[in-house]
Amino acid sequence: MRKQTGRRSGIGIMGQMIGLVAPLLHIMLAAVLLGTAGYLCAIFLTILAGAVLVNGLASGLPLRNLYILLGVLAVMRGVLHYAEQYCNHYIAFKLLAIIRHKVFKALRGLCPAKLEGRDRGNLISILTTDIELLEVFYAHTISPIAIALLTSLFMAAFIGQYSILAAIFALAAYTIVGVLIPLWNGRHGGVKGMEFRTSFGELNSFVLDSLRGLDETIQYGQGEERKKQMEEHSKELGGIQKELNRLEGVQRAVTNMAVLICSFGMLFLTLFLYRGGKIGPDGVLICTVAMMGSFGPVAALSSLSNNLNQTLASGERVLSILEEKPQVNEIADDGTSKYDGMEHFTGAKTEHVTFSYEDEIILDDYSIVAEPGKIMGIHGVSGSGKSTLLKLLMRFWDVDKGKITVSGDKIKQIPTKRLRDTESYVTQETHLFHDSIANNIAVGKDGAAREEIVEAAKKASIHEFILSLPKGYETQVGELGDTLSGGERQRIGIARAFLHDAPFLLLDEPTSNLDSLNEGIILKSLKDACEKKTIILVSHRKSTMNVADMVVEMENGRVS
Repeated sequence: MRKQTGRRSGIGIMGQMIGLVAPLLHIMLAAVLLGTAGYLCAIFLTILAGAVLVNGLASGLPLRNLYILLGVLAVMRGVLHYAEQYCNHYIAFKLLAIIRHKVFKALRGLCPAKLEGRDRGNLISILTTDIELLEVFYAHTISPIAIALLTSLFMAAFIGQYSILAAIFALAAYTIVGVLIPLWNGRHGGVKGMEFRTSFGELNSFVLDSLRGLDETIQYGQGEERKKQMEEHSKELGGIQKELNRLEGVQRAVTNMAVLICSFGMLFLTLFLYRGGKIGPDGVLICTVAMMGSFGPVAALSSLSNNLNQTLASGERVLSILEEKPQVNEIADDGTSKYDGMEHFTGAKTEHVTFSYEDEIILDDYSIVAEPGKIMGIHGVSGSGKSTLLKLLMRFWDVDKGKITVSGDKIKQIPTKRLRDTESYVTQETHLFHDSIANNIAVGKDGAAREEIVEAAKKASIHEFILSLPKGYETQVGELGDTLSGGERQRIGIARAFLHDAPFLLLDEPTSNLDSLNEGIILKSLKDACEKKTIILVSHRKSTMNVADMVVEMENGRVS
């Protein structure tokens, strides 16, 4: 993600976010026209009243008609404002859905290489509050800017009918209130806005981390320490919010002062012109009333700059996710690939593979051959590169040197979906979704029938346990699977692999959370149910290797 020190300009962020509006441009134009017409109705209510005061009834306009006209303008103001807001919010919520889709698609492309070790709380903050804050930009920023521009030009032209000098003064006043003050406020509050969003994400991470480690916190009496740290995070966030509130107060005061000065400035200017005989008494009142009544659109822009600081910070965080390049580019299946590993799997090879995480070399000139129909055991201590090897076979990362082939094809040339269909991967820590046991096992195969789910559970030796639960396969496992033991979660992961029924199984410490009896049962199931499958079985346990046809010892990324 782009670092705070490399922040792009607010104009640049706004330009990129406006580019997303293109599919809904016609609705945006309608919102701008409706909003401009609505503001003009409100402005001309006061101008018309001022004209009557100046001219009395000399114009011959009956009072009854005047009341009707004022009533129509008032009603039209409400109707047009509602229509404008409806269009803006339609655009906003439509675009938020599109942006969420784009962000999830981007995260899928970045996963797992770019997301491993990434701050989960900050990611959650981007996916929820940051994207939600963009509603302010799309519903209350883009069209108000266009409305303010059109309204200001129209009012300057109207005032210009009485005096060109007064029109120039009006344009200068609109520029000060609607452009210079927001830019000044944005320059002072932009950094604080980014600090607030970042600090908010860090607080999210801390709370999430504290909830997950609640048992350990209680066990070791760290409750007070965690509470103290949370208070420090909250105070830091509150301090930034206080500074943002101070900047907002200053901005409001400066804006109100500028509006009053410009309004009186128009009065004094027109009085000066009246004394010089360049404008009539009606021009003095109409120009002054028009000036005072037309600050609404540009004053709204000035107020927007307060929330815009946080909105632009959120926009930058979202855009940084969308622009981040994946470490591994997936290969789309265009139908031209001859890879048929699912039907005729002929084994896998790693040839002189070298791989490193940044500067730390994990695998160094590593070569193995996984023969079809055989179980290869890879034994070694933690940190020797066993799990990394399986992730390279899954193409979660690409190798630095050497090559990996599956069924004779280079892994970088195989369509990603076909490769993953060929492989079943059981990780050390099985993640369970907040759903039923049946649906958690069904993750292994789209549209799996209940009979297939049950059969996979039997092979993983968890069927009897599931039946002992009050709701059987419909039992909810709870968030992160915290209602099940580590061994039970692990066996559900193995059931997924059986259900996936791929010819190439990659098993990373599949029995690490099981006792000796259950380990033996699972290994026997692997041996019996996978006679025609190729298996790479990774473990630090010697006992797990008993089921392997051949065992490779791994030490510091090398075969020994």
